[in-house]
Amino acid sequence: MHQYLFFIGDFPIRLYGIFFSLGIISGCLVGYFLLKQEMKNWETHILDFGLTIAFTGIIGGRLWDVFFFDWAYYHNHLWEIPFVWQGGMSIQGGVIFASVAGLIYLKQQKIPILPFADAISPAIIIGQAIGRIANFMNGDAFGHPTGMNFGLLYPHTTLAYHTYGAEPLWPAEVWECQADLLIFVALIFYRSFPHAKGTAFCLYIMLYSILRFFLEYIRGDYQILAFGLKSAQITSLITFIFALIFFLYLLYQDKKSTK
Repeated sequence: MHQYLFFIGDFPIRLYGIFFSLGIISGCLVGYFLLKQEMKNWETHILDFGLTIAFTGIIGGRLWDVFFFDWAYYHNHLWEIPFVWQGGMSIQGGVIFASVAGLIYLKQQKIPILPFADAISPAIIIGQAIGRIANFMNGDAFGHPTGMNFGLLYPHTTLAYHTYGAEPLWPAEVWECQADLLIFVALIFYRSFPHAKGTAFCLYIMLYSILRFFLEYIRGDYQILAFGLKSAQITSLITFIFALIFFLYLLYQDKKSTK
């Protein structure tokens, strides 16, 4: 893996930024295809909607990581908070901020929220999967040492190397990318059957929360926060519970309206 594709003078063209952008573009393209299937002209909003949630997602992901996961470092290095290319972007914070921004956008455009959210949920997770490739190329979102003679070895310029040196690490970001692709398949399959409005988006939240909870056991960039759990595990539990409650509520309302 390489952090830099090439340099323009002293300015580096980072593969992190390239794959991060490809994740946003891919999510928008998949979202356009899925929205066009709804035949309600929603796909015409995908560019504005995609840019809105991408921008707020970046801000939310960075602030969530800074204040919930790495404040011990950043409270002494406030000027480094905007340096997103160093690593440190929480997907959980990004999804929360992007969801709020997306909700406001849909309200302003008078677009039904639940069916729209269902339609784009596979697009969101495919964007996340490609985003993990960006993390891999940048050497962040890494695993902890395997303790054996196998694992990923990162270059000396990466955060992973600065944290653990030349020790072999679990391929946490690679496995998350692969698991995100499986969630994408599961969501596409779920949406191929009649379902209560909003449940596909809730399923996306639940599946990713489960993945992130267990993945944290091999992540090496966060420390235990409370109850033997890391901060990302605690937020995963909270979001899973809320998504499950809402999922069951939507199923009940759908069954009630059908009767």
